[in-house]
Parts: sequence; C-alpha cells; structure tokens
Amino acid sequence: MIELKNILIIQTAFIGDAILASSLVEKTHAYFPNANISILVRQGNESVYANHPFLKEVLVWNKKENKIRNLFSLLFKIRKTRYDCIVNCHRYASSGFLTGFSRAKHTAGYKENPFSFLFNYNIKHVIGNGSHETERYNQLIEDFTDTKVFKPKLYPSNSDLEKVKPYKTAAYICMAPASVWFTKQLPKEKWVELCDKTNSDTTVYLLGAPGDTELCEQIKSQSKHKQIIVLAGKLSLLQSCALMKEAKMNYVNDSAPLHLASSVNAPVTAFFTSTVPAFGFGPLSDNSTTLGVDGLDCRPCGLHGYKACPKGHFKCGHLIDLSSVNNG
Repeated sequence: MIELKNILIIQTAFIGDAILASSLVEKTHAYFPNANISILVRQGNESVYANHPFLKEVLVWNKKENKIRNLFSLLFKIRKTRYDCIVNCHRYASSGFLTGFSRAKHTAGYKENPFSFLFNYNIKHVIGNGSHETERYNQLIEDFTDTKVFKPKLYPSNSDLEKVKPYKTAAYICMAPASVWFTKQLPKEKWVELCDKTNSDTTVYLLGAPGDTELCEQIKSQSKHKQIIVLAGKLSLLQSCALMKEAKMNYVNDSAPLHLASSVNAPVTAFFTSTVPAFGFGPLSDNSTTLGVDGLDCRPCGLHGYKACPKGHFKCGHLIDLSSVNNG
C-alpha cells in the first residue's frame, strides 16, 4: 500500500452528495490513519463536517458570489498544499480543473469529467447498474486500497446532542416532507395521511430548512394528530441527525434527509416518487424501507427532479400506498 500524508476529497455538488462523500473520509482514514484528510464542498454544505474527528480542514467554494475568482483562489491554495492525493467525486469541469491543475502526486476522478485526461486514474461513473453512489465513490480509490465499501458517517457534537435532548423525552418519529424538486416530494396530503396514521402517544417532528416551514405548518394544521411539532429551520443538519438517530422511524423523500439518516444509521422509510432506488441513492441504514409506485411507464422520468410533473398527473406521488406504514 502506498503512503499518503495529505489527502483531499472533492464533492462540490448538492448537500446529499456531500454527505455521501463522507464514506471516502471514513475509508481513507481507516487505511491512512496518520494522514491529513481534507474535503472541499460548496458553500452551504460545510456544516455537516463541523468538528469532524477525521478531517484536518474543510475547504469551501462560494459558487454564488465571484464564482470564478473564488475558484482560482481555491486552486492557488490547493497547489500550495501539494496534496499527495486528490479524489474527485464530482463529474463537472470546475472540480476537474482544480484536480487536473492541483500539482497533486496522484489524482483520481470520473471519465465523464471534462478534465479527466489530466487525472492519473479515472473510471466511468455508471448509474443504473444496481450500484450505490457510495460504491461508485469507493471505486475511485480501489487502485491503492481494496474493494471494501465504507458507509457515509457524520458526527453530531455533544452540543448537538444537548440541543435535541428535550425532544427525546417520549416516543417520536421524524418527517422531512420537503424537497428542492416538486417531483421528488411526496404530496402534502400524503404527509397529512401519514401524520393521521401515527399513534396518538407518538410525537411527530417535522424537519427541514427555514424555507420548508410553511409546508410543515400546513401539514400540521390539516392533520388530526395532536402532537405535531414543526422544527423546520430550528435545527442544524447535524442536530437533525442527532434527533433522527433515536426516532422510532424517519420518513423522507429521495433527498438530503435520506442521507442524513444513513449517516447515523437511523431507521428510515424513503419515498421515491419520480426517481427510483436503482439510481444508487437509496438508504443505507440497517433498518430501511423504500416505497414507490411500480408499473408506471413514465417512471422514472429522470435522474433529478422537476419543478412540475412532465405528464401533468404526478401519479408517482399521488398513488403511493401508505397502508403498509404502521406507526402504532
């Protein structure tokens, strides 16, 4: 096995992708426990790696302001560090530019990246062959480790645990009803139905970002369940992890909260509306279930979601059967 002292992992896509990249943090630390490991994420995603025990540094790329200038500033910082190894989980030009011109001794990434011709090692990123995205990430370092796949893992701090401690005094479930994409989000009336099915002695916590508060309040007001508490916008991502870990069940869409659950091995039921688990973004928790509508000729309609159903009926959401869900 080669000796690596400084390693950089790059994943500047969405928050779910950044969470899954923690699987590489776990594996590189396991194989190179004395190495300095850093990770590069887009601004807004860095909070999931706050106080991470295996990371020396979290680099942040601000894409929203002075995007190109910030990219070159990052390149200067990366070149100055002279990493032994850079592992690029991102398939697009910006991260490929950083990787290809990094001066790192070893660079790895996907063939689909426009700058992959500059990498020392590259592989194809294949979606739909039954492999999970974490498997595809781990393939990037198989050439100097092995084929073992590590799961993603995040580390809520003691202060995160203290923050959610008051919410754990009785039985509870968590629901994260929102998604950036309409077609990846279980319809509101289904969430209301799910709340109504919940045992009266079980508290329902509705999680999400500040922008999800209105949806959560609507679900609460339309449900007959009397113990619904809206926590959207009130908890950080790691605090949400800490709460989800001990829930009776966590209900999520094919979105970031699904991967938060996986990162702390929390029980999870994931609703796949327009997408399917076969894309490789399903839950990895020991106690996990996926629900979707089979037999629709229009499903899946794409790897990512849409702002509206391309067919106009959104059957993949409205026809999901919740009869198997038991929150008694």
